[in-house]
Amino acid sequence: MSLGIPSEEIYVPDTSALVEGAVSRLVREGRIKGIIIIHRASIAELEHQANKGRATGFAGLEEIKRLRKLSNEGIIRVEISGDKPKTIDIKNLGSEAIDAMIRDYAYELGATLITGDKVQAEVAETMGIPVIFIQPTIETRLILEEFFDSITMSVHLKEGVPPIAKKGRPGDWVYETIRDKPLTRRDLEEIANNIIEQAKSRPDGFIEIDRFGSTIVQLGTYRIIITRPPLSDGWEITAVRPLKKLSLEDYNLPAKLIQRLNERAEGILIAGAPGMGKTTFAQALAEYYMRQGKVVKTIESPRDMNLPPEITQYSKNYADLGELHDILLLSRPDYTVFDEMRSDEDFKLYADLRLAGIGMIGVVHATTPIDAIQRFIGRVELGMIPSLIDTVIFIKNGYVDKVYEVRMTVKLPTGLKEAELSRPVVEVRDFLTDELEYEIYTFGEQTVVVPVKRFYERAGLGLLDRLARRVQQMLPGAEIRVENNSILVIIPRNLIKTYNKKIRRLRKIEDRYNVPIRVRIA
Repeated sequence: MSLGIPSEEIYVPDTSALVEGAVSRLVREGRIKGIIIIHRASIAELEHQANKGRATGFAGLEEIKRLRKLSNEGIIRVEISGDKPKTIDIKNLGSEAIDAMIRDYAYELGATLITGDKVQAEVAETMGIPVIFIQPTIETRLILEEFFDSITMSVHLKEGVPPIAKKGRPGDWVYETIRDKPLTRRDLEEIANNIIEQAKSRPDGFIEIDRFGSTIVQLGTYRIIITRPPLSDGWEITAVRPLKKLSLEDYNLPAKLIQRLNERAEGILIAGAPGMGKTTFAQALAEYYMRQGKVVKTIESPRDMNLPPEITQYSKNYADLGELHDILLLSRPDYTVFDEMRSDEDFKLYADLRLAGIGMIGVVHATTPIDAIQRFIGRVELGMIPSLIDTVIFIKNGYVDKVYEVRMTVKLPTGLKEAELSRPVVEVRDFLTDELEYEIYTFGEQTVVVPVKRFYERAGLGLLDRLARRVQQMLPGAEIRVENNSILVIIPRNLIKTYNKKIRRLRKIEDRYNVPIRVRIA
């Protein structure tokens, strides 16, 4: 290999510098002139990453293409050198060993090392190797932003298809074709590489997941999913962005719910269908608790909540759940927001932290409010559910559509007649009206979820009949009659002392539902 005349400067970039696209930028800026030697170990590592479908591999190979083009234009000389590791060595050595090979090679040549890795730069300097350390910089142009406007919720890009945008607001949106011309694979690769480069250089950018065939990136407010063949049938990029940031006050919640959030709610589930605004509400609730002087932390995948720096955001993708469990137990936040709970391990971590006394706010996908509670059935003991969940907030079209309160009691389940069938029952009540809507209990080896409200409706029972049944359960020895749009309670004289406290509760029912309840002593 010829290295040119001695007066020419020699530069050896490592893999991190190639992935970040920094070398070609330095050439265009005129900061480096002479010879750039790319070590075969870097190419082998990038090839290995690309074969695994990782965007970083493609980004690095694209940078080498750019350097080749600059070499053909006579701006710089590019040469390939160094021993290529075997494929099995690439798998086993790890990035640290590859870095060491490139660093030692730069030392032998007396070349300047170009790196974006802080540790690599520090080690090279201790060896006396000249170093150009690429400081993270914020790129000014994100190609993806060209597809967004002020009312765009998400953009869907796929090769061979014109770009499509979802515009509007949760519950009121339409799909629109942005451009008539279909995107090519090269278009998608250019956009993907731009995203990866920015995620590497911007302080608000994170490559959350980089798997075979897929990459998930959080870049500012954009949550970006990149898929490639063979996982998908073509290159595809989906980018989602929240339209606006809301505070809890913007939801105009009932005073009764605000009081509960302030005083009692410590096991909160926020549920709703995809795209309905669950995460936006969870974000508003997290900030509300922070303003109340509470210590709040989050577990996310990816970290797409837009929160102030006082709230620490943890990623599930950079630590196992055991490590997050230890961190949160030792740091003891007042509230932890667990976004996008999906797997058994997620629900187990939620349960462990809640039982340890940490206030938990879980976000789950559910098409109905009761579905959110049923996600816990089979994962935890039935009797633990009220200890884990006391409040369910269902979000629909960006608004709070339903609020449930979860309680445990011992009673005869609705529809059963034999007194000996009484058992522990989880009651799910409408929080604002206190109306019983569901009962959850075990029957034999089965756990059943009974829609009590629907049961009453099928039985043709109106509000008076339902309240009469409720009073009958409170006062089993009394005679209950429904007459003249009111409820008559006839109590045997010998049970008056036993029922004194319960009779006072009748007045609360009377006030809540505006139904007259008359008591007569027989």
